[in-house]
Amino acid sequence: MIDSAENLLRLRRPERIFRGYPNYDVKPIKIYEIPTSDQSSHTIMDYRTRNRAAYDRLVREGAVFAKVATDEECQRPLAILDSRGWLPKSVVGLKVLCLAAGGGWQSILYATAGAEVTVVDLSPEMLALDQREAKRRGLSLKLIEASMDDLPMLGDGQFDIVHQPVSTCYVPQLLPVFQEVARVLKPTGHYISQHKSPVSLQISHRTNKNEYVIGLDYYHEGPLPAVEDTSYREAGAVEYLHRYEEILGNMCQAGLVIEAFSEPKRANTEAKPGDYRHRGNFIAPYLRIKARRSEQVQTPNNKSQLWTP
Repeated sequence: MIDSAENLLRLRRPERIFRGYPNYDVKPIKIYEIPTSDQSSHTIMDYRTRNRAAYDRLVREGAVFAKVATDEECQRPLAILDSRGWLPKSVVGLKVLCLAAGGGWQSILYATAGAEVTVVDLSPEMLALDQREAKRRGLSLKLIEASMDDLPMLGDGQFDIVHQPVSTCYVPQLLPVFQEVARVLKPTGHYISQHKSPVSLQISHRTNKNEYVIGLDYYHEGPLPAVEDTSYREAGAVEYLHRYEEILGNMCQAGLVIEAFSEPKRANTEAKPGDYRHRGNFIAPYLRIKARRSEQVQTPNNKSQLWTP
Protein backbone atom coordinates (compact mmCIF):
# COMPACT_ATOMS: atom_id res chain seq x y z
CA MET A 1 0.00 0.00 0.00
CA ILE A 2 1.01 3.64 -0.40
CA ASP A 3 1.45 5.36 3.00
CA SER A 4 -1.05 8.17 2.62
CA ALA A 5 -2.19 10.81 0.21
CA GLU A 6 0.20 13.30 1.81
CA ASN A 7 3.10 11.07 0.78
CA LEU A 8 2.24 11.42 -2.89
CA LEU A 9 3.76 14.82 -3.50
CA ARG A 10 4.52 16.90 -6.49
CA LEU A 11 6.59 20.05 -6.98
CA ARG A 12 6.08 22.11 -10.08
CA ARG A 13 6.04 25.74 -11.14
CA PRO A 14 4.26 28.04 -11.83
CA GLU A 15 2.00 26.92 -8.95
CA ARG A 16 5.08 26.12 -6.79
CA ILE A 17 3.07 23.77 -4.59
CA PHE A 18 2.81 20.08 -3.99
CA ARG A 19 -0.10 18.51 -5.77
CA GLY A 20 -1.48 15.02 -5.46
CA TYR A 21 -1.71 12.26 -7.98
CA PRO A 22 -5.08 11.36 -9.54
CA ASN A 23 -7.60 9.91 -7.07
CA TYR A 24 -5.76 11.42 -4.10
CA ASP A 25 -7.05 14.53 -2.36
CA VAL A 26 -3.79 16.28 -1.46
CA LYS A 27 -3.94 19.77 -0.06
CA PRO A 28 -1.07 22.20 -0.74
CA ILE A 29 1.47 21.71 2.03
CA LYS A 30 3.93 24.53 1.53
CA ILE A 31 5.01 26.92 -1.19
CA TYR A 32 8.63 26.61 -2.32
CA GLU A 33 10.54 28.88 -4.64
CA ILE A 34 12.82 26.95 -6.99
CA PRO A 35 16.28 28.53 -6.67
CA THR A 36 17.71 29.77 -9.93
CA SER A 37 21.36 30.27 -8.84
CA ASP A 38 23.11 31.76 -11.87
CA GLN A 39 20.59 30.38 -14.35
CA SER A 40 17.39 31.97 -15.53
CA SER A 41 14.07 30.55 -14.41
CA HIS A 42 13.30 29.90 -18.07
CA THR A 43 16.43 27.75 -18.48
CA ILE A 44 15.64 25.67 -15.39
CA MET A 45 12.06 25.05 -16.44
CA ASP A 46 13.14 24.23 -19.98
CA TYR A 47 15.36 21.27 -19.11
CA ARG A 48 13.04 20.04 -16.37
CA THR A 49 9.92 20.30 -18.50
CA ARG A 50 11.51 18.66 -21.51
CA ASN A 51 13.05 15.83 -19.51
CA ARG A 52 9.80 15.19 -17.68
CA ALA A 53 8.00 14.96 -21.03
CA ALA A 54 10.71 12.73 -22.49
CA TYR A 55 10.50 10.19 -19.68
CA ASP A 56 6.71 10.26 -19.59
CA ARG A 57 6.81 9.34 -23.26
CA LEU A 58 9.43 6.61 -22.72
CA VAL A 59 7.16 5.00 -20.14
CA ARG A 60 4.23 5.02 -22.52
CA GLU A 61 6.45 3.45 -25.19
CA GLY A 62 7.61 0.69 -22.83
CA ALA A 63 11.28 1.68 -22.83
CA VAL A 64 13.85 -0.40 -20.97
CA PHE A 65 13.98 2.26 -18.22
CA ALA A 66 10.36 1.50 -17.43
CA LYS A 67 10.80 -2.22 -16.67
CA VAL A 68 9.58 -2.94 -13.15
CA ALA A 69 11.09 -5.46 -10.74
CA THR A 70 10.12 -9.03 -11.55
CA ASP A 71 8.94 -11.73 -9.14
CA GLU A 72 12.25 -13.52 -9.63
CA GLU A 73 14.24 -10.39 -8.79
CA CYS A 74 12.13 -9.81 -5.69
CA GLN A 75 13.19 -13.22 -4.41
CA ARG A 76 16.74 -11.87 -3.93
CA PRO A 77 16.41 -8.08 -3.98
CA LEU A 78 19.77 -7.09 -2.45
CA ALA A 79 21.71 -9.42 -4.73
CA ILE A 80 20.02 -7.80 -7.74
CA LEU A 81 20.61 -4.27 -6.45
CA ASP A 82 24.15 -4.85 -5.26
CA SER A 83 26.35 -7.21 -7.24
CA ARG A 84 29.47 -5.49 -5.85
CA GLY A 85 28.74 -5.86 -2.16
CA TRP A 86 28.48 -2.13 -1.52
CA LEU A 87 25.24 -2.29 0.50
CA PRO A 88 24.82 -3.57 4.07
CA LYS A 89 23.94 -7.24 4.41
CA SER A 90 20.50 -6.11 5.56
CA VAL A 91 18.54 -2.93 4.88
CA VAL A 92 15.61 -3.81 7.14
CA GLY A 93 14.41 -0.62 8.81
CA LEU A 94 16.89 1.60 6.97
CA LYS A 95 15.61 4.79 5.35
CA VAL A 96 16.42 4.77 1.64
CA LEU A 97 15.98 7.57 -0.89
CA CYS A 98 15.70 6.39 -4.48
CA LEU A 99 16.72 9.62 -6.19
CA ALA A 100 15.64 10.24 -9.79
CA ALA A 101 14.76 6.56 -9.64
CA GLY A 102 11.10 6.21 -10.50
CA GLY A 103 10.00 3.28 -12.60
CA GLY A 104 9.15 0.51 -10.13
CA TRP A 105 12.53 -1.19 -9.97
CA GLN A 106 14.92 0.14 -7.28
CA SER A 107 12.10 1.18 -4.98
CA ILE A 108 10.33 -2.17 -5.14
CA LEU A 109 13.54 -4.12 -4.53
CA TYR A 110 14.53 -1.98 -1.54
CA ALA A 111 11.02 -2.14 -0.07
CA THR A 112 10.87 -5.90 -0.59
CA ALA A 113 14.17 -6.13 1.32
CA GLY A 114 12.59 -4.31 4.26
CA ALA A 115 13.76 -0.71 3.80
CA GLU A 116 11.61 2.39 4.33
CA VAL A 117 11.66 3.85 0.84
CA THR A 118 11.12 7.34 -0.53
CA VAL A 119 11.18 7.85 -4.30
CA VAL A 120 11.92 11.19 -5.96
CA ASP A 121 11.51 11.53 -9.71
CA LEU A 122 10.65 14.29 -12.17
CA SER A 123 8.36 12.07 -14.25
CA PRO A 124 4.81 11.38 -12.99
CA GLU A 125 4.57 8.43 -15.38
CA MET A 126 7.66 6.83 -13.84
CA LEU A 127 6.28 7.40 -10.34
CA ALA A 128 2.97 5.88 -11.41
CA LEU A 129 4.84 2.62 -12.04
CA ASP A 130 6.17 2.69 -8.47
CA GLN A 131 2.67 3.39 -7.21
CA ARG A 132 1.16 0.57 -9.24
CA GLU A 133 3.78 -2.00 -8.26
CA ALA A 134 3.72 -1.04 -4.58
CA LYS A 135 -0.04 -1.46 -4.49
CA ARG A 136 0.16 -4.79 -6.33
CA ARG A 137 2.78 -6.17 -3.94
CA GLY A 138 1.39 -4.66 -0.74
CA LEU A 139 4.45 -2.46 -0.16
CA SER A 140 4.70 1.00 1.37
CA LEU A 141 6.41 3.83 -0.52
CA LYS A 142 6.59 7.61 -0.32
CA LEU A 143 6.47 9.14 -3.80
CA ILE A 144 7.60 12.69 -4.59
CA GLU A 145 7.66 14.41 -7.96
CA ALA A 146 10.58 16.83 -7.86
CA SER A 147 13.95 17.58 -9.44
CA MET A 148 17.05 15.88 -8.06
CA ASP A 149 18.82 19.22 -7.60
CA ASP A 150 16.12 20.86 -5.46
CA LEU A 151 14.69 18.88 -2.53
CA PRO A 152 13.31 21.37 0.02
CA MET A 153 10.60 18.92 1.06
CA LEU A 154 13.20 16.51 2.53
CA GLY A 155 14.76 17.12 5.92
CA ASP A 156 18.44 17.18 6.84
CA GLY A 157 20.09 13.91 7.88
CA GLN A 158 17.06 11.82 7.01
CA PHE A 159 18.40 8.86 5.02
CA ASP A 160 20.80 5.97 5.58
CA ILE A 161 21.20 5.37 1.84
CA VAL A 162 20.65 7.49 -1.25
CA HIS A 163 20.56 5.36 -4.41
CA GLN A 164 20.66 7.19 -7.73
CA PRO A 165 20.71 5.42 -11.10
CA VAL A 166 21.96 7.13 -14.26
CA SER A 167 20.33 10.56 -14.26
CA THR A 168 22.81 13.33 -13.44
CA CYS A 169 23.26 13.88 -17.18
CA TYR A 170 19.83 15.58 -17.16
CA VAL A 171 20.85 18.57 -15.02
CA PRO A 172 23.28 21.32 -16.06
CA GLN A 173 25.14 21.51 -12.72
CA LEU A 174 26.15 18.65 -10.44
CA LEU A 175 27.14 20.46 -7.27
CA PRO A 176 23.52 21.29 -6.27
CA VAL A 177 22.61 17.60 -6.67
CA PHE A 178 25.50 16.39 -4.52
CA GLN A 179 24.89 19.09 -1.92
CA GLU A 180 21.30 17.96 -1.59
CA VAL A 181 22.43 14.33 -1.32
CA ALA A 182 24.92 15.20 1.42
CA ARG A 183 22.32 17.27 3.24
CA VAL A 184 19.62 14.59 3.36
CA LEU A 185 22.04 11.77 4.26
CA LYS A 186 22.69 10.88 7.86
CA PRO A 187 26.31 11.35 8.97
CA THR A 188 28.33 8.46 7.43
CA GLY A 189 25.28 7.51 5.31
CA HIS A 190 26.04 6.12 1.85
CA TYR A 191 25.41 7.42 -1.65
CA ILE A 192 25.33 4.79 -4.41
CA SER A 193 25.19 6.40 -7.83
CA GLN A 194 25.75 5.73 -11.51
CA HIS A 195 26.60 8.35 -14.14
CA LYS A 196 27.14 8.54 -17.88
CA SER A 197 30.82 8.61 -18.76
CA PRO A 198 31.82 11.95 -20.26
CA VAL A 199 33.91 10.21 -22.91
CA SER A 200 30.95 8.08 -23.93
CA LEU A 201 28.87 11.23 -24.37
CA GLN A 202 31.55 12.64 -26.68
CA ILE A 203 30.86 9.92 -29.28
CA SER A 204 29.13 11.46 -32.28
CA HIS A 205 29.03 8.71 -34.92
CA ARG A 206 30.50 5.49 -36.31
CA THR A 207 32.56 5.41 -39.51
CA ASN A 208 32.14 2.94 -42.37
CA LYS A 209 35.06 1.06 -40.80
CA ASN A 210 33.06 0.74 -37.58
CA GLU A 211 35.30 3.15 -35.72
CA TYR A 212 33.64 5.27 -33.04
CA VAL A 213 34.41 8.95 -33.41
CA ILE A 214 34.91 11.29 -30.46
CA GLY A 215 33.27 14.22 -32.16
CA LEU A 216 32.16 16.43 -29.28
CA ASP A 217 34.40 18.76 -27.28
CA TYR A 218 35.24 17.42 -23.81
CA TYR A 219 34.69 20.95 -22.46
CA HIS A 220 31.34 21.38 -24.17
CA GLU A 221 29.04 23.74 -22.27
CA GLY A 222 25.26 23.63 -22.30
CA PRO A 223 22.88 20.98 -23.64
CA LEU A 224 24.43 18.34 -25.86
CA PRO A 225 23.67 18.62 -29.58
CA ALA A 226 21.96 15.85 -31.46
CA VAL A 227 24.34 13.17 -32.77
CA GLU A 228 24.11 10.28 -35.20
CA ASP A 229 25.07 7.59 -32.68
CA THR A 230 22.34 7.55 -30.04
CA SER A 231 23.32 4.27 -28.32
CA TYR A 232 23.48 5.90 -24.90
CA ARG A 233 21.23 8.91 -25.43
CA GLU A 234 17.50 9.21 -24.69
CA ALA A 235 15.31 10.64 -27.45
CA GLY A 236 13.81 14.01 -26.61
CA ALA A 237 15.78 14.49 -23.38
CA VAL A 238 18.05 17.44 -22.62
CA GLU A 239 21.45 16.02 -21.62
CA TYR A 240 24.70 17.53 -20.38
CA LEU A 241 28.27 16.27 -20.45
CA HIS A 242 29.86 16.32 -16.98
CA ARG A 243 33.61 15.88 -16.84
CA TYR A 244 35.34 13.57 -14.37
CA GLU A 245 36.47 16.58 -12.36
CA GLU A 246 32.83 17.63 -12.03
CA ILE A 247 31.50 14.20 -11.07
CA LEU A 248 34.26 13.27 -8.64
CA GLY A 249 35.34 16.76 -7.63
CA ASN A 250 31.85 18.06 -6.91
CA MET A 251 31.12 15.01 -4.77
CA CYS A 252 34.17 15.78 -2.67
CA GLN A 253 33.29 19.47 -2.54
CA ALA A 254 29.82 18.59 -1.24
CA GLY A 255 31.30 16.57 1.62
CA LEU A 256 30.99 13.09 0.13
CA VAL A 257 33.96 10.76 0.60
CA ILE A 258 34.45 8.36 -2.33
CA GLU A 259 34.96 4.79 -1.12
CA ALA A 260 34.65 2.71 -4.30
CA PHE A 261 34.52 3.19 -8.06
CA SER A 262 33.74 0.90 -10.99
CA GLU A 263 32.83 0.98 -14.68
CA PRO A 264 29.94 -1.43 -15.30
CA LYS A 265 30.65 -3.61 -18.30
CA ARG A 266 28.24 -3.16 -21.19
CA ALA A 267 30.35 -4.98 -23.77
CA ASN A 268 29.85 -8.08 -25.88
CA THR A 269 32.51 -9.16 -28.35
CA GLU A 270 29.86 -10.96 -30.41
CA ALA A 271 27.64 -7.88 -30.73
CA LYS A 272 27.33 -6.43 -34.21
CA PRO A 273 28.27 -2.82 -35.08
CA GLY A 274 25.38 -0.54 -34.26
CA ASP A 275 24.48 -2.51 -31.14
CA TYR A 276 25.13 -0.61 -27.90
CA ARG A 277 27.09 -3.63 -26.64
CA HIS A 278 29.44 -3.39 -29.62
CA ARG A 279 30.21 0.21 -28.72
CA GLY A 280 30.68 -0.91 -25.12
CA ASN A 281 33.71 -2.94 -26.21
CA PHE A 282 35.57 0.31 -26.86
CA ILE A 283 34.23 2.83 -24.36
CA ALA A 284 32.71 2.10 -20.95
CA PRO A 285 29.42 4.02 -20.91
CA TYR A 286 28.90 4.36 -17.16
CA LEU A 287 30.66 5.20 -13.91
CA ARG A 288 29.42 3.66 -10.66
CA ILE A 289 30.44 5.29 -7.39
CA LYS A 290 30.04 4.49 -3.71
CA ALA A 291 30.48 7.52 -1.45
CA ARG A 292 29.99 8.20 2.24
CA ARG A 293 28.79 11.43 3.78
CA SER A 294 31.43 13.11 5.89
CA GLU A 295 30.37 13.72 9.47
CA GLN A 296 30.68 17.45 8.83
CA VAL A 297 29.19 18.96 5.71
CA GLN A 298 27.92 22.44 4.99
CA THR A 299 24.13 22.69 4.96
CA PRO A 300 21.77 25.67 5.10
CA ASN A 301 21.37 25.00 8.83
CA ASN A 302 24.98 24.02 9.51
CA LYS A 303 27.71 26.34 8.29
CA SER A 304 30.64 24.09 9.20
CA GLN A 305 32.77 23.18 6.20
CA LEU A 306 34.76 20.13 5.24
CA TRP A 307 38.46 20.98 5.59
CA THR A 308 40.78 19.81 2.84
CA PRO A 309 44.57 20.21 2.77
